[in-house]
Amino acid sequence: MCEVFPEIKKKLGFGCMRLPMNGEKVEMKQFCEMVDRFLEEGFNYFDTAHGYLNGESEVALREGLTSRYPRERYLLTNKLTGVYFDKEEEIRPFFENQLKWCGVDYFDFYLMHAQNAKEFVKFKRCRAYETAFDLKAEGKVRHVGLSFHDKAAVLDQILTEYPQVEFVQIQFNYLDYDDESVESRKVYDVARKHGKPVLVMEPVKGGSLVKLPEEGQKIFDELNRSEGTKMSNASYAIRFAAGFGGIRVVLSGMSTPEQMEDNISYMKDFRPLNERELAAVRRVTGVFKGLDMIPCTACHYCVEENHCPKDILIPDIFACMNSKNVFHDWNTNFYYNNVLTAGHGAAGDCIQCGGCERVCPQQLPIRALLKDVAAQFGK
Repeated sequence: MCEVFPEIKKKLGFGCMRLPMNGEKVEMKQFCEMVDRFLEEGFNYFDTAHGYLNGESEVALREGLTSRYPRERYLLTNKLTGVYFDKEEEIRPFFENQLKWCGVDYFDFYLMHAQNAKEFVKFKRCRAYETAFDLKAEGKVRHVGLSFHDKAAVLDQILTEYPQVEFVQIQFNYLDYDDESVESRKVYDVARKHGKPVLVMEPVKGGSLVKLPEEGQKIFDELNRSEGTKMSNASYAIRFAAGFGGIRVVLSGMSTPEQMEDNISYMKDFRPLNERELAAVRRVTGVFKGLDMIPCTACHYCVEENHCPKDILIPDIFACMNSKNVFHDWNTNFYYNNVLTAGHGAAGDCIQCGGCERVCPQQLPIRALLKDVAAQFGK
């Protein structure tokens, strides 16, 4: 049987939400080198959204990819995000701007972004899905899909109401696989029930599956010694996700050439995890389940588009909290103070407006968590 989306050459996708940065701008020389290397090794899938890096991701792709390579060399995915429209008439102008920002005439894949029960109501009211299907009919989009952050029952509703949706992008990693708040496995099962190919985001859970707690690191170190390999922590997470049936792309937010070389090394000629590797992954999952971590993936939706009036860098602060409580980093207080001295608000500055929680894909109780952080670090 012919594979769905045969134009996708390999299972690794370049997620352009965490690019190499020089201040507020993308470090273009390094990014261009990463783009060249990615294409050179036969990979061709790039993923962006207007909110990524406050619009700089799309511009970087225009300068580093679309203006430098013929259109047939790459696949480009973009997204329609609810914060950028309030009525149907605003969708097309935004879409046309996205084409200009990216420097292309069409998108290969276009997603209804960050769908959950609340966003779906808005997208239906504004006929966003219908508009996307029209754009496909006009040749400005080749495939229409959605990215999803909610419970499995909500995805089932969306795919039942809009069977024209061609694919689903979900958060999927070994830590979230049986997590009742994320429901990765159940969401995946719903997508497969509806016959939809699956694209994966957050395979390393915002870096949480790269920097492991000490006991978890020991498990993979022992596995590498016994197998005579030097596989990275990221390799186990990404290969776990890529090994499931129907998964066409696993996105990796690569921000350094070293990360790219690591990803290429095991995804160029992909092989799923073997039984010993799967057993080790299950043991590492058990280590994490015994810890008290804030499950933030550092997507930064909570701090983009003025969602926080006090300019609190919520993901950075949560990372400091995790490091202090889980990894026991000696210099966590130093990094926390660095966040504040950059002119951003402290956890204790939160005014409890709830703007962050309304856009959080993980549905975290951010306001309560910020109180915990404030108690831990002080003002």
